[in-house]
Amino acid sequence: MTDHANDARPASTRSGRLEIIDVSRGLALVAMAIYHFAWDLEFFGYAEPGMTAVGGWKIFARCIASSFLFLVGVSLVLAHAKRLRTGPYLKRLAMVAGAAALISLVTWFAVPGGFIFFGILHQIALASVLGLAFLRLPWLVTALVAAAVIAAPHFLRSALFDHPLLWWVGLSSSNPPSNDYVPLFPWFGAVLAGISAAGLAARKGLFERLSRFETGRFSRPLAFAGRHSLAVYLIPQPVLIAAVALFSLVAPAQWATPKGQFLSSCQASCEQSRNGAFCSVYCGCVLDRLEQENMLDAVFSGAQDETTRARLNEIAGLCTASTELGAPEEGE
Repeated sequence: MTDHANDARPASTRSGRLEIIDVSRGLALVAMAIYHFAWDLEFFGYAEPGMTAVGGWKIFARCIASSFLFLVGVSLVLAHAKRLRTGPYLKRLAMVAGAAALISLVTWFAVPGGFIFFGILHQIALASVLGLAFLRLPWLVTALVAAAVIAAPHFLRSALFDHPLLWWVGLSSSNPPSNDYVPLFPWFGAVLAGISAAGLAARKGLFERLSRFETGRFSRPLAFAGRHSLAVYLIPQPVLIAAVALFSLVAPAQWATPKGQFLSSCQASCEQSRNGAFCSVYCGCVLDRLEQENMLDAVFSGAQDETTRARLNEIAGLCTASTELGAPEEGE
């Protein structure tokens, strides 16, 4: 998604760009398009609600995001390890940050209940700045910091980070609603892993060997996509979602009832971190409260103002607390 390697020179060679990096990024873009299409099918009711948030699809999504961010770290080393090339760096940073802001603006109006306030492009923009501090550190030090960043959400979550202005950190007591949430912790760890791996590769002369490696004709479309990854990332999703939307006008999906759809989606989301018994009770509690307060329609319409979102968070907290008193955790 970021093209920091577009003008890169490997640390150990004066040859041009590394084709294998472009191809790797192109493969990640193909995987991203597949995931986006599955999400579109779910959004329009052709797939089970919550499908892409659990199981194999969840693992697939995390692998895609990790690969993109790892390549951001590698690209930072290739492009700027010896010296910061200020002009290209600032130009690319402005493009990525601008695209991230555009996505936030569009999704705020399109899906206000799950708008993207800190997605993968936001992470790339921030990581591209923070990553500069690690370019000249020993690769092992960077690897240890990467491990600490990845582990942090398992040990440092706190209500101190529950304010919406701190959600980008990734250490709030529960993850906020968003259709693409890639906070600083743990995802900056993937970028640091890329910086560490690239530093070690440069030290061992791997880039010099890779610069002589040709991937073949079949990979040219992937390499092209990798060289123009920001544009390729931004264009397919609007096209895909428009295609599915048009198809839905001809052959509408058989939507579940609002209650059934809510329970299915809530259960799938909840089971990312809790067991099935807990989630059944928790989701039933939330549904009951939404019905009592006549908020179910607002949840499905996406017409949620700040007051409504605050109340939804309160309901989630109340139901979590009440369920924990009666539903055993897995293994107990």
